[in-house]
Amino acid sequence: MKQSWLFRPGAAVAALALMGTLLIASSAPAQGWGTVKGNVYWAESELPPNPKANIDKDKEHCLSKGDIFQDKLVVNKKNKGVRWVLVWLADPADVKNVNFKPPIHPNLQKLPKTVEIDQPICMFEPRVVGLWADHQELVVKNSAPIPHNFAISSIGGGPSTNPLIPPKSQVTVKGFQPKLFPTTYSCSIHPWMSGRIGSFAHPYFAVTDADGNFEIKDAPAGKFRLMVWQEEAGWVIMKSAKDRGKPIEIKANGTTDVGKIPLRLPKD
Repeated sequence: MKQSWLFRPGAAVAALALMGTLLIASSAPAQGWGTVKGNVYWAESELPPNPKANIDKDKEHCLSKGDIFQDKLVVNKKNKGVRWVLVWLADPADVKNVNFKPPIHPNLQKLPKTVEIDQPICMFEPRVVGLWADHQELVVKNSAPIPHNFAISSIGGGPSTNPLIPPKSQVTVKGFQPKLFPTTYSCSIHPWMSGRIGSFAHPYFAVTDADGNFEIKDAPAGKFRLMVWQEEAGWVIMKSAKDRGKPIEIKANGTTDVGKIPLRLPKD
């Protein structure tokens, strides 16, 4: 009679290992995903000023579409929403852990390999961007008829460069690393031009729109710290140097609305 495979040498051990693997796989919880949204608003009674920039070079081109403003703090007059606020998910146990890597949704693996900034009319567009450091590079365009440059000095690691960008051309900036603080960039030819880049070890970040709204999609369910930063206010949510951000728990298969987040300038 033909011997069953179960009685062959080593077959019993292999069968037990297979059963154990199937048992672990069947008992492991499936990763849930959700969306985080909210709104950052100006919490003071009077709207902050947004002074005009001092345009002292290439005026014919730079002012061809009207006045240029400093845009360090942009508040919507209709709903007090704050634009250009950077929001991201951080390690709930240690917000300074810049290498925190939560599970990544398969859809986000298909994100573009580049993040783009342009400077068509003597201002960077967009002013604030987020970048997934392990996955993306920065492309800086100059669609203007005048030359610009892109000056960036990353404190604590990352790109430090200042390439000239002739009209109708572009440069690629590589080597971004995850950081706790956004990195400043500017044009040294036109000193009123500047912006911020947040670089992260994951793709779970957003920048508020003209109404102060933000949304982070395909985020893993679970507990996180929601970090909120604005260039004039600094940390928008901060009780102490060790207690920054808002504890949140993302719901699976739904939207977690963190509500309205007040922004005030720090008192002297």
